[in-house]
Amino acid sequence: MKVDFHSHILPGIDDGAKTLEESVQLAASMASWGFDRITCTPHITRLYRNTPDMIRREFDRLSEALSVNGTDVELRMSAEYRLNPETWPDVLAKDWLMPIEDKYILMEFPISHRSEMGDLDPMEEFRKVMSLGLTPILPHPERYFYLSHDEMMSFVDAGVKIQSNYGSLAGLYGLESRYRAQKLVDEGVVSFLATDMHNLKYVEIIGKWLSAGNSLWEY
Repeated sequence: MKVDFHSHILPGIDDGAKTLEESVQLAASMASWGFDRITCTPHITRLYRNTPDMIRREFDRLSEALSVNGTDVELRMSAEYRLNPETWPDVLAKDWLMPIEDKYILMEFPISHRSEMGDLDPMEEFRKVMSLGLTPILPHPERYFYLSHDEMMSFVDAGVKIQSNYGSLAGLYGLESRYRAQKLVDEGVVSFLATDMHNLKYVEIIGKWLSAGNSLWEY
C-alpha cells in the first residue's frame, strides 16, 4: 500500500484544513496521486491542545464525508506530538499516544526556536517512547535550522527514524529546506517521506513538482 504517515487534513482543529469541504478536497487530491491510506496527524501543541477525543470527532466526520463523496482512500488516526513542556508531559501521563501502524510516533520539534522545548531533552523523550516498544519519528528535520547534522545523526544512531516532506523537496518552504531535505535523501538518512498536507497551497506546489516529472515513489 502507498501510505502517507503525516497530514493535517482534519477540519478546524489545527493549522491545517479549515473546513470539512477543504478536508475532502485535500484527501481527494492525495488519492488522485496514488495514496491508498492517509494517516491524520493533527498537532498537539500548546497552541493546539487537541486530545484523542477531539481528534476522533473530526476523524469520524471526515471519514463519513469521504464515504458519501466516494473518495476511495483509507483514513487512520494519530497525532503529531510537539516536544513542549505545556503538552508533552500530559500526553505521556494521560496515555494519549496513538501509534501510526501500531508502532510509530511523530515527535516534532519547534520549527524556529529550540528554546520552546524548555527543559525537555529530546534524546530522553525519544527513549521514553522507545521504552514503550514504540519507534519515534522525527518529522521534517530539514526545517529545524538550529538542529545540527551531528545531533540529528545521534538520534538516528539511537533508533529514531527520519521523515522528510515532499513539500520540502518541491520548494514549499524555501531553498534552504529543499537543499537540506535533498541532502538527507541523498545520504540515505530518510526512512519516510510524507506530504505533511495542510491546505490547497500544498496541493498546488506538490502537484507542480509531480507534473515536472518527479515521483512520490522514487525515493
